[in-house]
Amino acid sequence: MSAARLRGLRRLAQAWADLRGTSGRRIVDLVCAQIAHARAGAELARATAAGAVDRTEARARMAEVEHEGDAARANLVRALGRVLVTPIDREDLYRLSRSVDDVLDHLRDYVRETDLFGPRDLTFAIEPLEALIDGLDRLETAARMMIEAPDSVTTAALATRKSCTRLRQLHQSRLATLLAGPLAGPLSLEAQRERELLLRLDAVGRRLREAADTLADGMLKRSH
Repeated sequence: MSAARLRGLRRLAQAWADLRGTSGRRIVDLVCAQIAHARAGAELARATAAGAVDRTEARARMAEVEHEGDAARANLVRALGRVLVTPIDREDLYRLSRSVDDVLDHLRDYVRETDLFGPRDLTFAIEPLEALIDGLDRLETAARMMIEAPDSVTTAALATRKSCTRLRQLHQSRLATLLAGPLAGPLSLEAQRERELLLRLDAVGRRLREAADTLADGMLKRSH
C-alpha cells in the first residue's frame, strides 16, 4: 500500500472517530494522563517531606516522572494536531497542558532544592503538598467532566481553585511563623532555606490555579 493511500485511510479513520465522538474522549484521556504524572510528582515530593524517600533518591526519581510527564504532553499536542473536534478550543487545551507541565516543572525544582538547600526538617511542606494533591485530583475530575458532564466543569474547576487557596494560606501561615520565630534572625540560613522552598510551593499552586482557570474559561467559551 502506498504512503499516500495509508495517510488517506488514517484521515478517514480519524474523521470517523470524530463523528462517533471518540476523539473527544481520547483528548480528555490524554489530558488526565498528564495530570496523573503531575500528581505522581506531588506524591513523591510529599513522601520526601515526610522522610519516607531520601532527598537525593527523590531527585533521581523526579527526573523520571518529569520525563514521563513530558512524553504525555507530547502525546496530547500531537493528538490536537490530528483530531477535527475537541471538547474545548485547541488553544485552551494547549494552555491547560502547559500549565500542568509548569506544575510538574516547579515540583522538579522544589525536590531538587530540598536536596541542594538541605533544611533540617521538611515536615512544614507536608500540608501544602497534600493541598496540591487534592487540587490535582479535583482538576482531573473537572477534566473528565468535559465529556461526561460539561455543565459541571466550571464548578469542579472552582474546587481546584479552593485547594490552591488552601495551599497559599498554608504558605502564608508558615512564612509568618517562620519570620516571627527564633529562626528569624538576619543570619539564619535555616529560615532562608525554608522561605525559598515555601515560595517554590506557592509557585506550584499558582500554576495549578492557572490550569483550573483555563479549563473553566474554555468551557465558558464553548457554552456561548
